[in-house]
Amino acid sequence: MANNLSALPSTLSKSTPFTVSPSQPAQSFCPKPSQNPVFLPSHQLSLYPDGAFASYGDDNDDDDEKPREECGVVGIYGDPEASRLCYLALHALQHRGQEGAGIVSVNDKVLQSVTGVGLVSDVFSESKLDQLPGDSAIGHVRYSTAGASMLKNVQPFVAGYRFGSVGVAHNGNLVNYQALRAKLEDNGSIFNTSSDTEVVLHLIAISKHRPFIMRIVDACEQVEGAYSMVFVTKDKLVAVRDPYGFRPLVMGRRSNGAVVFASETCALDLIEATYEREVFPGEVVVVDKEGVQSLCLMTHPQAKQCIFEHIYFALPNSVVFGRSVYESRRAFGEILATEAPVDCDVVIAVPDSGVVAALGYAAKAGVPFQQGLIRSHYVGRTFIEPSQKIRDFGVKLKLSPVRAVLEGKKVVVVDDSIVRGTTSSKIVRLLKEAGAKEVHMRIASPPIIASCYYGVDTPSSEELISNRMSVEEIRTFIGSDSLAFLPIGSLKKELGGESPNYCYACFSGKYPVEPREVKVKRVGDFVDDGLNGSLESIDGGWIPANPNQKEIEGREDTVLRV
Repeated sequence: MANNLSALPSTLSKSTPFTVSPSQPAQSFCPKPSQNPVFLPSHQLSLYPDGAFASYGDDNDDDDEKPREECGVVGIYGDPEASRLCYLALHALQHRGQEGAGIVSVNDKVLQSVTGVGLVSDVFSESKLDQLPGDSAIGHVRYSTAGASMLKNVQPFVAGYRFGSVGVAHNGNLVNYQALRAKLEDNGSIFNTSSDTEVVLHLIAISKHRPFIMRIVDACEQVEGAYSMVFVTKDKLVAVRDPYGFRPLVMGRRSNGAVVFASETCALDLIEATYEREVFPGEVVVVDKEGVQSLCLMTHPQAKQCIFEHIYFALPNSVVFGRSVYESRRAFGEILATEAPVDCDVVIAVPDSGVVAALGYAAKAGVPFQQGLIRSHYVGRTFIEPSQKIRDFGVKLKLSPVRAVLEGKKVVVVDDSIVRGTTSSKIVRLLKEAGAKEVHMRIASPPIIASCYYGVDTPSSEELISNRMSVEEIRTFIGSDSLAFLPIGSLKKELGGESPNYCYACFSGKYPVEPREVKVKRVGDFVDDGLNGSLESIDGGWIPANPNQKEIEGREDTVLRV
């Protein structure tokens, strides 16, 4: 990668100081695929020159029915309260991971770390934050995909190598992790965790490139899959996003000039940082005392950003991939009302992720939206079931029907997705037991037929109900009077010119980056205790890399409903 740095624009040279004041807005440039990567002052350009990308500037737990985002990351440079701001930002990202949290700060060129299992508020206290002084920090909230949440797998990770120490926090999933780890172990590397993220640290440590930023580039050229990462060293903060841009990463700035990176803009809002732009797919942004600089990681293909960020993962008040999540979900609900109308008395939502789409449906249909289901926010991930005789105990504990809204009514209930279908069937039964005359399910996403390999925890394709059943069969299974999904063609039409920049693999089974191994890790760090057994022996932790999946053919312009 370093050899390509000779291909600089004629107006620049490698000796040109590419710096900006911390008070200047940071923007970036990545060359189109036919060009070599270049360094440019971060304040010069903000769009891809070829216009290829839109502007970024302007089983007891019923939640297991939903896909889970792997994690959230944050990085802060240039604020004396960096670790405390990081702590607050992680609170805003708590929905992206609830099983572990950590912060690494830099003080007097020394990296200091506090990590723990549990929610952000469980892990950090005033005394713990006192252990993290310094004006730069990175943080991470984690969701593990199976088994126990082990402390050794909680990020950020910190490692020392011959030129110093580096910390990293990673959102995503590397599809060639197993092969890379095996190769590194054959060459003598020793791993402390069972996380794919640790591979990146090993690749940085063994890289022959200088300076440090080129070690990151060298490492990223060898990994495949999804990664939005923030690194911290004794004097730098680095943010990087994979060339496809699967997972989100945004950049902002506080009034004192501190630069902030986060998985979502809601984290920027909480710590009063102004959103500036996305970190571009394939971009490396370096922040140090000289200012903000940008490097294009490598020639990049068409971006393939995760559409499920807009369907489910992100908070409605976030801007993800340059687009308001709230406006996206409201539009999805309006499309359902237009293309899958039904005679009804009231529209309700499965809280909380179905609320905005339900509002859109109700407004478009001219039918009142009401709270027909009340969600309890005080139920943890585990609880003791007092009696097997209590049917649908888990759902009833978390969702309470409002009989006054439902009784004798024809009800449209809007949810964001159906995964296995078991929770949907329980919800339909709950509504009918509360007196609903009819229950019509409307799903604000296309049917999910394929597993994700890019940082989302989804079941194997065999477990996905839409991969096994037709829409009519699903309707019968869940017991609703009608069922309609958001047509994928209408979804793409709503996205307009940005549509080609999104990944729809979970709806089609067509993967932008095909897993090259016989098996790949199913999103994240599950795994053994790190002491006993090989990775190959982990039961249930791996799924086929190229499952024979059916695809949605000829459905793009039809309404998927019965």
